[in-house]
Amino acid sequence: MYLFSNPQIVIATPADVTAITALLNSAYRGETSRQGWTTEADLIGGNVRTDENNLQQVMDIPGSIILKYINDEQHIVGCVNLQQKSAKVYLGMFSVSPHLQGFGIGKQILKAAEEYALHLNCPAIFMSVITQRAELINWYQRYGYKDTGERIPFKEDGLTGNHLQRLEFMVLEKILQPA
Repeated sequence: MYLFSNPQIVIATPADVTAITALLNSAYRGETSRQGWTTEADLIGGNVRTDENNLQQVMDIPGSIILKYINDEQHIVGCVNLQQKSAKVYLGMFSVSPHLQGFGIGKQILKAAEEYALHLNCPAIFMSVITQRAELINWYQRYGYKDTGERIPFKEDGLTGNHLQRLEFMVLEKILQPA
């Protein structure tokens, strides 16, 4: 098993599905998400970003892992899904508990994601971000992620909430440099 430079970050197990689902929903949807700056509540209605079944399906994808950030009380307060896609790693489901955003946890999780990609000998990491989320896009750009120019329609799926406007994803990518 790969050990990260930050001992508070480890690979999640199926036993973590309930806690991670609750974290993702609180960080992205509903009134709780408004406590942080990464909310999508003004773009997508409802309180569900994912459910336990969907999260387990993501965990079961070959080459997919979820990293969890555990605080001193052993609670999961951050996570990210990483999926190896050929010579790149896809980063998704990135979240930090809304009341802990702005304290550097996200930066530490992002660093761990990049470490893991390099561990897999993948020289690049990419993600899709809703184009309307300028503040979030700017945050990723400060950490070296660049707009590839690719846009992907964001289609409603019956799970993740009703779109309050037309949405699309921007693909961001970072070329990684071994340490």
